[in-house]
Amino acid sequence: MFKFAHNNLNVLDLEKSLKFYKDALGLEPVKKIDGGDFKIIFLGDAHHSQHLLELTWLADRKEPYNLGDNEFHLAFYADDFEKAHEKHKQMGCICYENTAMGIYFINDPDGYWLEILP
Repeated sequence: MFKFAHNNLNVLDLEKSLKFYKDALGLEPVKKIDGGDFKIIFLGDAHHSQHLLELTWLADRKEPYNLGDNEFHLAFYADDFEKAHEKHKQMGCICYENTAMGIYFINDPDGYWLEILP
């Protein structure tokens, strides 16, 4: 038997990403690993789930990551979908809306897509 542990995203600017994930989704660091030339921060959603988001920063990485067609994403439920949508609209991070399905996507500072579900 298996259960989800975490997903990893590599980021160029760790501080910018940490601020985005806190402001946009309320995710907070729960564990940190400092390897000198790399840093790993695990973000959690205040114990609403056990699933974590791992952000990895590499000191020698200077160019943006190639996300290909960006066909992969993470999804988050919003307790108050309309309030979340308004907040993300004000932040300017909504990158795609599917009104027929009642969902939208935001993108983080590195261009990763995050689906917001009601």
